[in-house]
Amino acid sequence: MLAWIAPTLDNRTSSARRKHLQEIFRQEIGVSELSGKNDGKRIGSYLHYTGTPPGYAWCAAFVSWCFGKAGYREPCSAWSPTLFPKKHLIWQRNGPVVRIPQTADVFGIYYNNLRRIGHVGFVDQWDSNWCITVEGNTGSDGALPSEPDKATFIRAGPEGVYRKRRPISTIYMVADWLNK
Repeated sequence: MLAWIAPTLDNRTSSARRKHLQEIFRQEIGVSELSGKNDGKRIGSYLHYTGTPPGYAWCAAFVSWCFGKAGYREPCSAWSPTLFPKKHLIWQRNGPVVRIPQTADVFGIYYNNLRRIGHVGFVDQWDSNWCITVEGNTGSDGALPSEPDKATFIRAGPEGVYRKRRPISTIYMVADWLNK
């Protein structure tokens, strides 16, 4: 883990914490891989933050790095399923809803072939049909099939950090790491 973790922001309101984290993840939009092999200086920083060697999938490392940059010690993992412990869950497709997702919550997409959450990112905006996201280790093409089973269609170009529009039906779970 890098030593640059900012001071704890627990004294800020929830809204201020969300806005601060949003500023951080939005600043990363446009970062891209060097050669399409989960590589590049900034991608290396995301992976290094979680103790993961270069070359690995980095969507969860990106999320963790952003939280670290905002001053939070957790989450700190490059393994996407670990970002959804029960105590942080606020929304599940076809499951209990604690509250409607908000900016800076973490979304997860379930991969049927992996039988687990295989991709994560940040909720930037949420409405009844769409989730506007900021996510790393994804392609720029925001055109996704509307069927949840087709949610594995996320790699569609040079991998990087993009702001995307995803149908709510493709989101599997959402976790809140700012309010424990």
